Amino acid sequence: MNIIAKPVNFIREVKAELGKVAWSTREELMASTIVVIVVTTLLGVFIGVLDIFLSKLLSLLFK
Repeated sequence: MNIIAKPVNFIREVKAELGKVAWSTREELMASTIVVIVVTTLLGVFIGVLDIFLSKLLSLLFK
């Protein structure tokens, strides 16, 4: 293969593989996004509360 044919062949193969992908519907994508945002928010709040609690506990212990 020459220098032009390799990239062209690669692009054709990528296009063929992307045609085989099972893409999510818009509704599935929105539901997954909401789940990720909610779980991330809850985890952030949990870690924040735990951090505040442990900070107060350590400040009482080392006072």
